[in-house]
Amino acid sequence: QAQFVESGGGLVQPGESLRLACRAPLRLFSISSMDWYRQAPGNQRELVARISSRGGTTYADSVKGRFTVSRDNAKKTIYLEMNNLKPEDTAVYYCNENPPNNNYWGQGTQVTVSS
Repeated sequence: QAQFVESGGGLVQPGESLRLACRAPLRLFSISSMDWYRQAPGNQRELVARISSRGGTTYADSVKGRFTVSRDNAKKTIYLEMNNLKPEDTAVYYCNENPPNNNYWGQGTQVTVSS
């Protein structure tokens, strides 16, 4: 089973930036709509950003204007550029296709925003 692999997380201070990557070895990656999710301790997993197969993007209100999702079909990878990070962005970040496939959830990558 293909499992997605997230990377790029870390510990940063408020206002700093991070760029996450998600390798998604799907045979039909180029025509798949892809999502970024996050889950903070004690919270449900929430949808953060979506990128369609044609590159159209949508964002949760909480990250709009600060986060940018992109994709590289040749590398079967999506990215999440996160700017002006806030403590409330602290979470484990995951990716999946849209609609999500439970077989593809990876380990996620931890993002911690703290001074």
